[in-house]
Amino acid sequence: MQKIDPTDCRILTRLQLRADEPLEELGRHVGLSRNAVWRRVKALEDRGIIKGRVAVVDPAAVGLGLMVFIQVRAAHHSADWLDQFRRAVRAMPEILGVYRMTGDLDYLIRARVADVADYDRLYQRLIAKVEMGDVTASFVMEELKEGTALPL
Repeated sequence: MQKIDPTDCRILTRLQLRADEPLEELGRHVGLSRNAVWRRVKALEDRGIIKGRVAVVDPAAVGLGLMVFIQVRAAHHSADWLDQFRRAVRAMPEILGVYRMTGDLDYLIRARVADVADYDRLYQRLIAKVEMGDVTASFVMEELKEGTALPL
């Protein structure tokens, strides 16, 4: 874990909510000049604390209104299988996150698709690329909270 001081923490908190905030405005909120804020943001980027800046897109507005969590049990527990699985999921833009899990299930995949038929196409492409032990999908009925900001 990298140490961040209270000013950097305030900068990061604001940037997580609005990365396009002008430096002058950000400086006013954290009590620094534009140049001092820029230097701190640049240092946070250089240290790898800020990994990038993105636009948050409304999934429904772009036709990707269905989120699905896909639970996967591996067909094999080998380095070759994992490498094949890693390459396959990284190549599919619908897949937003993949997590290796403890417990009964091996991997949890979070994906965005247009509808159930679109999910089926994703599923068919995935199983064509990687042998799976077991695959189960759960479709999100309602998103109660979705965010990217970390509690600093």
